[in-house]
Amino acid sequence: MVSVSSYYFLQQPTTITRHLLSSTRHVCCIPHVPPHLLTPYKYQFQIVNLSIAGSRVTETEMEVNGGAVSDPGTIRSQFLQLLRTRRNAQVPMTVEPAKPVVKPLFQEVTPPTFSEAMESCPKANIGNLKELLKEENLYLHTEAGDQGKLPVLILSTKGNNQEKRPAVVFRHSTHKCKEWLRPLLEAYASRGYVAIGVDSRYHGERASSLTTYRDALVSSWKNGDTMPFIFDTVWDLIKLADYLTGRDDIDPTKIGITGESLGGMHAWFAAFADTRYAVAAPIIGVQGFRWAIDNDKWQARVDSIKAVFEEARTDLGKNEIDKEVVEKVWDRIAPGLASQFDAPNTVPAIAPRPLLIVNGAEDPRCPLEGLEIPKTRAYKAYGDAHSDKFKLVAEPGIGHQMTPLMVKEASDWFDQFLK
Repeated sequence: MVSVSSYYFLQQPTTITRHLLSSTRHVCCIPHVPPHLLTPYKYQFQIVNLSIAGSRVTETEMEVNGGAVSDPGTIRSQFLQLLRTRRNAQVPMTVEPAKPVVKPLFQEVTPPTFSEAMESCPKANIGNLKELLKEENLYLHTEAGDQGKLPVLILSTKGNNQEKRPAVVFRHSTHKCKEWLRPLLEAYASRGYVAIGVDSRYHGERASSLTTYRDALVSSWKNGDTMPFIFDTVWDLIKLADYLTGRDDIDPTKIGITGESLGGMHAWFAAFADTRYAVAAPIIGVQGFRWAIDNDKWQARVDSIKAVFEEARTDLGKNEIDKEVVEKVWDRIAPGLASQFDAPNTVPAIAPRPLLIVNGAEDPRCPLEGLEIPKTRAYKAYGDAHSDKFKLVAEPGIGHQMTPLMVKEASDWFDQFLK
């Protein structure tokens, strides 16, 4: 492998797309992997006869809970190839103007109205902040089809357009939308950031009813042609990075990403998949999926999107949801989530970029015990030279809930590493 550049080049069938996907200085030319060569099986994926940077990788296997971890560049490349296997037709990324959303869609019977945690976010003491805010609403076309239209909300302060600023992408939790994030967007914008919120797949403007996301999960289990749980939105976040790094008002080396719950998972996987996300702070999102299955701690996570597991239980002829049902659902709707793309391999792959993981110490959806191996491997990956760039905070007595302390920790983290 020739050490000449900080970019990975990922070759598709007809185009070569450049992604800043390695924190080391390597060029890696990866040929397009046809879907029939990416074969799912129980614990990992096999990529057969794939030549990476001149070296042949045959039936690549990764150990999840023990043994050596694959090179971050290799596992990152495998993940990107997985994302390609369930994509609609590719289209040139275009930007379309949009209007502000007057009545955001929340996929909850009783829509939320207030978040103490988000309202607590540190902001600059600017009396006329509302007047100084600049709001942009737009759509990015990331692929063909309705779900390839990515709604984006951007807040910044009016000022010198020639100034390049740090940016932070915010991810909402399940059943919410980008408009819910406005208190965070305004707070960060007041402090000199370009603050970005987007709707996840099947959420917000990408939803049409209270069951859109649930229906998409069930459809993924039935048909295996989409990945609505985490992975499809990660594809959008890679495309979003294409757009953000080309903006005149954003410093392309200072883009961070954070999110709550499902949004925390998006932030974790986006930072793993694309090193243009220079700093990450996932909140109540990072967890050990394999560990939860092996240690019978999967129930709380399953309950958060139970409809798809009930559908699978029926299809598999089971009387109740058990670990076999859970494993089969993850393998189907998010291949590799409980194996080679689980936290023990993807969390340390973010090194040496700054990574803050913030969880509740009593969170049943993200059990702390399931993060022992990822944490140990992360400390090893960051090493003494970058030990200040990895931090795991577990707030005592807190379950699956984002708190003001968590918001403050994330805010301080971005200020430390992006300013």
